[in-house]
Amino acid sequence: MTGTVKQQRQQRRGAGSPLRRVQIGNALSAFGSGFTMPYMFVYVDQVRGLGSLAAGMVFTVFALAALAVLPFIGRGIDKYGPRPVLLAGAALAATGAFAFGHATGTPALLVSSFLFGAGVTTCQPALATMIVRCSTVAARSHAFALQFTLVNLGMGIGALVGGQIVNVADPASLTRLFTIEAVTFLGLALVTGTARMPQAQLTVVQERTDGPTGLRALVADKAMLRLCLLAGLIFFTCYGQFESGVAAFATDTVGTAPSTLGFAIGANALTIVVLQMFVVRITARRRRTTAMAAAGVVWLGAWAMALVAGLIRTETMAATVAIVSIYALFGVGESLLAPTMGPIVADLAPARLLGTYNAGYALVKQIAVAVGPAVGVLLVGSGTWPLYLAAMAGSTLLIVALALRLRPHLTPEQDNAAPVVVRALPVRELQTAA
Repeated sequence: MTGTVKQQRQQRRGAGSPLRRVQIGNALSAFGSGFTMPYMFVYVDQVRGLGSLAAGMVFTVFALAALAVLPFIGRGIDKYGPRPVLLAGAALAATGAFAFGHATGTPALLVSSFLFGAGVTTCQPALATMIVRCSTVAARSHAFALQFTLVNLGMGIGALVGGQIVNVADPASLTRLFTIEAVTFLGLALVTGTARMPQAQLTVVQERTDGPTGLRALVADKAMLRLCLLAGLIFFTCYGQFESGVAAFATDTVGTAPSTLGFAIGANALTIVVLQMFVVRITARRRRTTAMAAAGVVWLGAWAMALVAGLIRTETMAATVAIVSIYALFGVGESLLAPTMGPIVADLAPARLLGTYNAGYALVKQIAVAVGPAVGVLLVGSGTWPLYLAAMAGSTLLIVALALRLRPHLTPEQDNAAPVVVRALPVRELQTAA
């Protein structure tokens, strides 16, 4: 056996301390989001007394900020490296959160919301790129699965702690809330933004050093385009409905109490935390496309439970069990996706365009999550809930089909169907930014 025991362990698990610092940063970022996001609407609408229209504008600007910065984030990561971009994003998010907590009028809230959204969005592809840089090819699925677990755990704890601080009758409590979130982003910059990035362990597909650059390279990559189409449908059908369409269906159609809905969302997070590390062992021995198709099958079960809840909504207890089951099944599907989507993006990306691919993937996710709630709430709100469930079930069937049709466009290594073989690469390809 060659190499020290420590080196062999790092080959299996990743780059040790830098990866731990990146994962701590993921947890801090998620804690901050869970800490404030559930309370932004009530802060604008009730605490500042600006009404629901102003609150809606705040969320719109928050989403538009993400769409505005993501096309440039990937290029920045590829040129300067993920650390400087993460530091810039953390600074923007901290500034936006602090300003948001002290703003009293609509214009100030909109400006701070834009800074806030731009900062949070900037951090996401930078953190994803850092995970790739800090993990070996063999350990990458485990690293992304752990990230997903920490994000859900962080958001859950953040929401729980934030709820103890919020007092609608006391505006200072909300100011304190957003100030604490600003501090968490400064902590993200301190813990993760100062971590030294090791060279990424690259795959054979990443040897190419010529060809198109930026988003043109992504558009020219048919496999990546197919993955983005599949990812968009996944985020539209699940994440885009999670706290909007399904929540509206549960409360307006089934008559579920808000407290019960909170319990169902908690069941989703608990399912992910309990199952994720178990599921990652199963997916490690399966094709990634199979895992994505399996997630679609599980979500078909979730929409079937939604139909049951709609049909038996007069039976309160049974309908409640069905609603909770929907969110738990969503969690099972999410656990299947966590070790697959991020690693495929990393394996498809040329080393010089890793940031661009991560940012493009994040852009697709952001658009889908923005469109999903509008469609879901519109269909449920118009009273056509059977049409809503049929549309979501059809979209989920399409997820299964697209996942299986993606398989021929991936190499065995990218689809986790063959042992990973890391070849020696040209020196110039390994010289990525720190």
